[in-house]
Amino acid sequence: MRALSIAATGMDAQQMRVEVISNNLANMSTTAYNARRAEFADLHYQQIQRAGTISAADGSLLPTGVQLGLGVRASSITMEIEQGSLAQTGGDLDLAIEGQGFIEVELPGGAAGYTRDGALKRSGEGQIVTSDGYPVVPDITIPEEARAISINAQGEVWVYFADQVEPQLMGQITLADFPNEMGLEALGGNLFAETEASGAPNVGEPGEDGRGTFRQGYLEESSVDPVRQMTQLIEAQRGYELNAKVITAADQMLGATTQIR
Repeated sequence: MRALSIAATGMDAQQMRVEVISNNLANMSTTAYNARRAEFADLHYQQIQRAGTISAADGSLLPTGVQLGLGVRASSITMEIEQGSLAQTGGDLDLAIEGQGFIEVELPGGAAGYTRDGALKRSGEGQIVTSDGYPVVPDITIPEEARAISINAQGEVWVYFADQVEPQLMGQITLADFPNEMGLEALGGNLFAETEASGAPNVGEPGEDGRGTFRQGYLEESSVDPVRQMTQLIEAQRGYELNAKVITAADQMLGATTQIR
């Protein structure tokens, strides 16, 4: 009774889809979060009678054959690259990225991490860091006596002092883009890591070579569409129920065979 194992793979697939949707809904308020999508592929097929097999003495060939599918499997969970809407915050170190690109940060141990979460902060030493305390690359330090900070679209950090009319340039925040953003490894905490699938980062000035630009005083909101996610959740629930009914029907068929005397 292959239907039992086939339906079981269908239930596993719909359960994974529900888990992906639940993670999307849980992150509907996460800064710069991109929704994920579960993708599936059919399992291998049992070739009961191959197409093209000679079926008669005159050389006639079977046009289709008999190929029995054995279920479904998860092929990937894809990140939907989509620009979220921008929410105005007014913060001096709140930066939204308009377009492609990631802010590079230094993780513990010296490894590089990448994020689109522009809710930056100042450490006790004046260093620009993420909300989790990871320093931005390249390193930029804001003097304690600075009275105002201005960051332009190209990421240049200008600082105003009380005793000076002209601002001083403290450094420039760069952006990194990848040949395949979907191949990045999600680390949690709005951070990503480079992989062989993503390709090497191309780091440079914002606004050049297809990279986006910054907008100070704004943050990128999550790109999750709650209405679409709820629709997909209902579809996944119905798919799970249908596969469960297949198992019930297969069980009844097996029961009928055992009762034959």
